[in-house]
Amino acid sequence: MDLAVLFGVCLLVSGVAIRVGIALAGYLGIMDHPGGHKQHQASTPFVGGFGLMTVVVSASLLADTFFADVTLGPLSGILFGALAIFLTGLVDDIWRLGFKPRFIVQALVALSMVFLGGVELRSLGELFPGVVVDLGWLAIPLTVFATIGLINAVNMMDGIDGLSGTGSLVSLALTCIVAYYGNGSSYVFLIVALMGGVAGFLYYNLRYPGNRRARVFLGDNGSMLLGFLFAWLFIAMSQGEQAAMTPVTALWLLALPLMDTVGVMLRRLWFGGSPFRADRNHLHHLFVRAGFRVSDVVLLAAVMQVLFGLIGVCGFLLGVPEYLMFWLFLGVFAVYFVVILRPSSLVIRLRQLNRWLGLPSVQVRGIFVGYLRREKSPEIVAVISQGLGSTYDFQLGVYEMDRSSTDGRNVYCVVHIHTDGDEQLIGNIQRDARRIKRRIAGQPGLEVRLFMGRSSPNSRVGAGEPLIPGSSREADRRGVRSTLIY
Repeated sequence: MDLAVLFGVCLLVSGVAIRVGIALAGYLGIMDHPGGHKQHQASTPFVGGFGLMTVVVSASLLADTFFADVTLGPLSGILFGALAIFLTGLVDDIWRLGFKPRFIVQALVALSMVFLGGVELRSLGELFPGVVVDLGWLAIPLTVFATIGLINAVNMMDGIDGLSGTGSLVSLALTCIVAYYGNGSSYVFLIVALMGGVAGFLYYNLRYPGNRRARVFLGDNGSMLLGFLFAWLFIAMSQGEQAAMTPVTALWLLALPLMDTVGVMLRRLWFGGSPFRADRNHLHHLFVRAGFRVSDVVLLAAVMQVLFGLIGVCGFLLGVPEYLMFWLFLGVFAVYFVVILRPSSLVIRLRQLNRWLGLPSVQVRGIFVGYLRREKSPEIVAVISQGLGSTYDFQLGVYEMDRSSTDGRNVYCVVHIHTDGDEQLIGNIQRDARRIKRRIAGQPGLEVRLFMGRSSPNSRVGAGEPLIPGSSREADRRGVRSTLIY
């Protein structure tokens, strides 16, 4: 079967399975409701795993034709493990299991990899010059540990729309490159099939024009399944005399979720908390608190994962010694951990990065134009009105500061817009601000910028509603009171 056809077929199979899952979710109670540390605004089906599980089963049905030379071991092992972890995730999604029952099932699934599938982590590779670390009797315990770690790394990355799916698709594509150019061409079929399954899920989960929020979530049933499949692939491809890659290459292929998961858990321990207690200090949460749109966070995370993954791919294909790649990875992780150790400081730096990149911010509440003389305000108001799009409602206020400036420029205009988190609307506002800036470019001394609200706990201004010019909060901050003219 042509790989492009395989990808398309699996994409379609995944999409149809998820569509059926959406239809059944309400009847089966498979809905993720807002509340607690969850920030979505509407109840959403978490049926992403339905598409992936269907793809795994469909690919397995074609095993005799397409998997004849695949060295994954007995397919009963991968099917048993996939089904067990999928059902466990589904139960967790509906009834909220504690971390202990989840870990027990994950450990049992890892053991099924060893005893049913023959997939076992026997060597960590050459971690020191001339020293290959063979695990011996530690092989099975470390196989269990690595499998649990990968399952939960992917699970913890599933925090905002499109992030886990996009990151997994990037990692699968990089793994496919390694398999193709390494000694693992027999794995390409399964990897491409999984890429199609993930792409089918992303059609419903990504934010894009016409899809302002996710229609489905991956859920624990999907994220845990993806983590298990990564564990199977990485261990199977990195072991034995005919290994398709080195064990350290696997670290780079899934670097971002691994570093984020370990970094967050170490940070919790550092400050005396439980490593298993959920919080909102994952890297993607910090980006969102800094004002980045979800779609921009997903894009930046994908770019980071591509860069990390390419380091691993290039190191492997160019024959860079394993120990150098391993210690480089630890060095990168050490820097990463230091950066995320103080989330409040990082959020401030990320907000500066957002402005430097010129990206729209979710904290946008309108457009500010100032400062001008009072007699010029009708002319500027007309320019502003002409420069605004017709796709949203707005209120335009003109304010005069009580304190007079030396040149009489003490009037400013603010376009107030209720964004309601609509990322496409925020992008339109930024576009209109640039249009207004161009139209008044001939007016000396006028400033056009986005009017920002501050709802983040890390804001220097404070939490709550955005600052409204003329309000007591704005007066307190500036020491100047403004009056609404019209």
